[in-house]
Amino acid sequence: MQENHFDLRQAEELLPEIEGLLQAAIECKRLMDEAGREQAKLMERIVRMGGVRVDLPEALAVKQRKEDALERLREHIEVVQEYGVLIKDLDIGLIDFPTLIGGREAYLCWKLGETGIRHWHYTDEGFASRKPLDDKLIHARQRRANQ
Repeated sequence: MQENHFDLRQAEELLPEIEGLLQAAIECKRLMDEAGREQAKLMERIVRMGGVRVDLPEALAVKQRKEDALERLREHIEVVQEYGVLIKDLDIGLIDFPTLIGGREAYLCWKLGETGIRHWHYTDEGFASRKPLDDKLIHARQRRANQ
């Protein structure tokens, strides 16, 4: 995993690629969950019917779909992490870009559907504690990046 800090410009430039990877990961998670529910229904039917004969090809196909989705999910997550970006919550599409704010470790925080990175929080805080990036902070970070 790449250990680095992002300034706002760097995070914003990377956001479209990360957003695509995040959406792909979310879709893989959905497919994996769907296959898991199908597996659970098959097991419930077997138990309920006292060991009914299993449609082995169907059960194997469901198992394979779940494993394939899990593998693709892992691949997407690994690529995001290689950039140094943290996936915090796949259910809502929440990611953090490590940064420094006032010399302190923090995260630039973004959630799927937001138009850009407009929030941040310290590393010992979570989504509920995120704060809006104010103009003064944004422009100070951009001036330092351009020097």
